[in-house]
Amino acid sequence: MFILEWIINNILTQAAIIIALIAFLGLVLQKKPANEVFAGTMKTLFGFMILAAGSTVLQQSLQYFGALFNSAFNLGASGGAVVASIEGINGQAMTDLGLGSEIAITLAGIFIVNIILARVTKLKYIFLTGQALLWEATLAVVFSWFLGLRGFPLILLASIVGGCFATLMPAIAQPIVRKITGSDDIALGHFCTIGYMVAAGVAKLTGDESKSTEDLEIPEKLDFLNDTYLSVFIVMLVFYLVTAFVAGPDKSAAVVEQLKGNLNISTDMNYIVEAFMQCCTFVIGLYILMMGVRQLLDNIVPAFQGISMKLVPDSKPALDCPVLFPFAPNAVIMGFIFTTIGSLIGMLITPLTGYLVIPGVMSNFFAGGTAGIFANAVGGRRGTIIGCIAHGIFIMLIPALLTPMLAQIGFVNLTCTDVDTVFTGFLLYGIKLLFGGLV
Repeated sequence: MFILEWIINNILTQAAIIIALIAFLGLVLQKKPANEVFAGTMKTLFGFMILAAGSTVLQQSLQYFGALFNSAFNLGASGGAVVASIEGINGQAMTDLGLGSEIAITLAGIFIVNIILARVTKLKYIFLTGQALLWEATLAVVFSWFLGLRGFPLILLASIVGGCFATLMPAIAQPIVRKITGSDDIALGHFCTIGYMVAAGVAKLTGDESKSTEDLEIPEKLDFLNDTYLSVFIVMLVFYLVTAFVAGPDKSAAVVEQLKGNLNISTDMNYIVEAFMQCCTFVIGLYILMMGVRQLLDNIVPAFQGISMKLVPDSKPALDCPVLFPFAPNAVIMGFIFTTIGSLIGMLITPLTGYLVIPGVMSNFFAGGTAGIFANAVGGRRGTIIGCIAHGIFIMLIPALLTPMLAQIGFVNLTCTDVDTVFTGFLLYGIKLLFGGLV
């Protein structure tokens, strides 16, 4: 048991190592020379770590922006305010409920169930986003525990439910992913898929597919905006500076003081200059992330052919949402902007559930950007605008509905972000209502 726990804690919870081992296995099954196996494995590992490093830089900048935004508009001061943070739920589940081992073992169980289902069904998708699997494992374990299960029965039910979601969600998204990428080589492994399909559905009904976000004509004087990263910078700079102006020097200083222990942030810098530098940091993080995406795809797809041919014939790797960003960078930015607008509208509606849910800036960027890509693929520019506003409202209301259920378990002022994990909670809570628990 000690060896198993060591493997789970040190290997199976490390997404970069998992993907590198999968690349290694794929290359070995193809009987590649040792030098190619080594190079392909390490390049896959490096690509994922570069992606993760870029994501970390992005998240740090967005953490600053999110705290400043909440302070500027007094969002955290309202009674009954709830923070959408799956990370907070994971931490509390492992400490207060003592479910750390169950979550870790369920993570491995979900992966095993996913492989089995991919092998025996027509849904040939292997979910490779380790962090997303961890969040799914967390919700599945928490609600299975709420059903009264303990030990092996808890792990078994949580693994089966999580494995089914890990297999089904990529399959649901694949028709649009295929349209986005122009191929069937990869799938989407991100537990916000239901939200993406809502955005795509609204965009299909309201948009015009022929007028893509990527075909926007830019005047010659604004030709520099053809550079993706400069375009991102211009758009994000408006968000950062306006928020800083509204917050003012005192609130900005309080946010910096609060975050200085966690972020590379200066307490001596002028608050407007700090906002400007944090915006630059955001763009740098995006640039690093995109470098990682390109290297990862260049190595994982060929390596994965070995697994497709040997273990799960015709299977596809389901990868994290940033792998789609290079296919429609304009849609990513529009998706983020209009998902944020929608989430602010949704925030004003959430008190009807008894809780004020505070929008998550990071989820708005990653999930909103991906929703923009989905919406643009079927509804063009108009569909992206309308679909992503609907998406923003949706991803606020669905977590708000889960909040009272989580409160019964003991999670106060916390709810989820990824809507697929929310529906995992709905499913297991439904069992609780129907059967009053399983023991």
